[in-house]
Amino acid sequence: MSTTPMSGVLEASFDGVGSSSVPILSTKAQKRWRLAYNTLYSTRAWLSLGKLLLNKKFLRAASYTAIDVEPEHFPSIDRSSLNVLVKENNTVQLLQFGGVEGVVTKLETNRENGIKGDAIDIASRHNIFGSNSYRKPPAKTFDVVVDIIVEAFKDPIILILLVCAALSLAFGVHKNGLTGCSDGGSIFVAVFLVIVLSALSNFWPKKEFGKLSQANDNIQVNVTRNGQHKQISIFDVVVGDVVLLKAGDQVPADGLFLDGPSLQVDESTITADSDPVKVDHSNPFLVSGTKVVDGDARMLVTSVGKNTDWGQIMSKISCDFDEKTPLQVKLKNHTLFIGKVGVLVAFLVLVILLIRYFTGNMYHDDGSREFIGGKTNIHEVFNAVVGILATPVAIAAAAIPEGLLLAVKLTFAYSTMRMLANQILVRKLSAYEAMGSVTVICTDKSGILTMNHMKVTEVWLGQNYIEESASSCSPGVLELLHQAVGLNETQHPSRSLSELTEKAIHEWGVKEMCMNIEELRKSCDILQTEAFNSEKKRSGVLIKKKVDETIHVHHKGAPEVILAMCEQYQDATGNIFVISNRVREKLRQVIQRTAINGLQCIAFAHKQMSQGDYDGKSPPKLEEDRLIFLGLVVLQNPSRQAVIDCQRAGVNVKMITGDDTSTAEVAATECGIIEENQGIITGEVVDGAVFRNWTDEERMEKVDKICVMTRASPFHKLLMVKYLKLKGHVVAVTGHSTSDAVAFRAADVGLSMGIQSTDMVKESSDVVIQDNDFVSVVKVLKWGRGIYINIQTFTQFQLTVSIASLVIDCVTAITASEPPTINIVAAISAGKVPYATLQLLWVKLIVGTLAALALTIEQPTEEVMQKQPISHGNPFITNIMWRDMLTQALYQIAILLIIQFQGESIFKVNSKVKDTLIFNTFVLFQIFTKFNAKKFERNVFKGIQRKKLFWGIIGIIIVLQVAMVELLKTFADTERLSWGQWGICFGIAAISWLIGWFVE
Repeated sequence: MSTTPMSGVLEASFDGVGSSSVPILSTKAQKRWRLAYNTLYSTRAWLSLGKLLLNKKFLRAASYTAIDVEPEHFPSIDRSSLNVLVKENNTVQLLQFGGVEGVVTKLETNRENGIKGDAIDIASRHNIFGSNSYRKPPAKTFDVVVDIIVEAFKDPIILILLVCAALSLAFGVHKNGLTGCSDGGSIFVAVFLVIVLSALSNFWPKKEFGKLSQANDNIQVNVTRNGQHKQISIFDVVVGDVVLLKAGDQVPADGLFLDGPSLQVDESTITADSDPVKVDHSNPFLVSGTKVVDGDARMLVTSVGKNTDWGQIMSKISCDFDEKTPLQVKLKNHTLFIGKVGVLVAFLVLVILLIRYFTGNMYHDDGSREFIGGKTNIHEVFNAVVGILATPVAIAAAAIPEGLLLAVKLTFAYSTMRMLANQILVRKLSAYEAMGSVTVICTDKSGILTMNHMKVTEVWLGQNYIEESASSCSPGVLELLHQAVGLNETQHPSRSLSELTEKAIHEWGVKEMCMNIEELRKSCDILQTEAFNSEKKRSGVLIKKKVDETIHVHHKGAPEVILAMCEQYQDATGNIFVISNRVREKLRQVIQRTAINGLQCIAFAHKQMSQGDYDGKSPPKLEEDRLIFLGLVVLQNPSRQAVIDCQRAGVNVKMITGDDTSTAEVAATECGIIEENQGIITGEVVDGAVFRNWTDEERMEKVDKICVMTRASPFHKLLMVKYLKLKGHVVAVTGHSTSDAVAFRAADVGLSMGIQSTDMVKESSDVVIQDNDFVSVVKVLKWGRGIYINIQTFTQFQLTVSIASLVIDCVTAITASEPPTINIVAAISAGKVPYATLQLLWVKLIVGTLAALALTIEQPTEEVMQKQPISHGNPFITNIMWRDMLTQALYQIAILLIIQFQGESIFKVNSKVKDTLIFNTFVLFQIFTKFNAKKFERNVFKGIQRKKLFWGIIGIIIVLQVAMVELLKTFADTERLSWGQWGICFGIAAISWLIGWFVE
């Protein structure tokens, strides 16, 4: 084995597989190292070497002795036959290998100790049998950074400025020596800063999407290597590995059963057959991607990666975070259209400027006419023509709203990261857009009821709301609450919500009110109970305290019923007051509010009875009048509330389940999908077979009215989705079984419930709800709408800026009287476009990056769920947006052109201060345009604590603008302004905010 330090190949695995501490290089890395070494003195050598050296794992690997891997191992085994062994369940081929033991021997492994697992062994198995991966490996950080920088150089403004900087530098040095490089050098520095900031803003979304992709794929597998049990990534599994399987595990690769008791696997991910398959010595074949449903076993890996059917399937349906969503396509088309308009305007400006120049219609400051016929110096003519060419090109470039696509990337990256933190993995970015338009959600019972529970959200004692339960009550009141909650408990029919209510109130009593149920029951004797009655809507209990033998009655039930039985109320301190009309009305309003919001309310009342009413033999009747109102609790059923939120947002929820009608009706009633009033069900319930037998006309007529479909098969669900879409609905489907994958593909959005879902179902879905809670579906719905609105907000902002910039630059360029010079090339616009180089870059940074961060990285508010779904037929840029954009743009154009042509006389300033006023006012316009663009939330001060980023960016822009005007006057080509002039700029810009209010 060769050990030469350079000619040998450094075997390294950057993933650190194997038990050896010596890192090895992969095959791809070997080729990269050979390229860098063999071309060390060529032009590309330094780039290749530098790219490798930036990899920390390569540096670590390079410190070890170089080794060569023999080109061929395992000569006694036919790899092609091995790959089809499990695919075809080929028992004949297995016998030719010598049975399972023969395969173990040929793969140079051990059924007890596994493979050696050192660096050479792992590398050999990777090279010969392939790796257990089916997706394109994530790009290295260096590659991502290079790609982003290259992409930044494609920006027209950047390219123009670089060309202008080069020309300015060349002419400046030629004319003035080294002192003449200041203009060009300042442009190079400014461009570098903008490229770095743009690269950082693009790098963050790519980095976040990379993390999400890794989180989506990472599965840990237990293997035996060199006699030791260890846990590795599924992608590190190699042929010959001995894998330890248990119930719930995914089979990581194709393999053979070695030993284990009663192993059963679910092969529905591959065969669509949901019946478990028994795997033993008579049927030893284990297929990649299947699920272990029962038993433990050890398996021998025979094929990995794309050599398995599962790997080939996954490579085709793999998660792609770089997909182009419909919204991105729309925005790209808008960008191209505005760019074409900018090019057309720039061409007209070019024609006009050339005509003016060659006909002698430009003047020097001294009033002399500029005419080409009087030129004898070709250098001056070239200088003037280059200046003329630079101006319209700069106008065209400045008009392109290149920040739109960046805004979409930032929004998707931020939203996907936040969703993952909430146990929601968005696998396809287009799901965000579709969820914003969803009008119907078809869900199975488990997607709603798996985490069905209620909880106490509000507590009222007497007429007052209390925040801290136990600490807010006197000991006497606390004792009464314990009795009311802990002793007044009864069993109720399963068709009602009472079981959930009782459980929630009991949990609240224990956790929040410090109730000890055992001590409570020992301290009191229960004399009589009155079970909950649907007519009376209350329950009661009569108790006798053992300490003083006092008798108390407690009633619990519907608040309007309990309140009518009371004449007094008791507050948290224990004081008792008469219930006045004002107090009674206040409590009624609380009860009505909870009912309107879909919440449940339970009230408590009590009374101490006279000893004379109890003779010790027959218990007295529970008194029902002149009670003391103790308080009430408000309960929320999260699943029910989620359904109600959907319905208020214009989204209809339909339950499609395989259960029978009675079971489905109970579940749908509990969740608010249907309502039961005196035994009458509101909302149509249909059997799946009946729905299938209907004609097309009947389905089209009744599909909107159906709330629940029972005894539904996957075909019935697919049929429901099909006809809902034919009716014009945007449909989302939740599910967890393999059969739901078909409905996912037919629906606009597929949401898999992650806890129960198979991997095939997760891969077929657009969104994975990892906590299995229907409430999370509502979160996706809200984020989908919020993202759409955020991108609309930024689009309105940027198009307003583009329209204003295009018109202002065009008019000032055409009307400029000063002839172009090389300084115009350096400054782009000295006498034409009223912004210098750094000013132009600063405006670009505000529009392209800072505004994108301020307007798009914001969590959606509850207000978005009060609107109707976003219709697919509606244009992205609405008429209201056009109205607001044109109003703001026209105001900005009018003000800035007035300052351009009359500013010197109006403000009694020189041209330098006038140009600074234009630049300053234009930047401040953009600040207030951000407020105007947020028309969906006019009160920008509302919820200021969650808008820290927005206000932080506004503050940064103002601080940097002050610095540019007051401190960087030479570099930014500005002039200092007085306090009065700053006030004028702010006042003029603030008027645009008021205009936005009046236009609404």
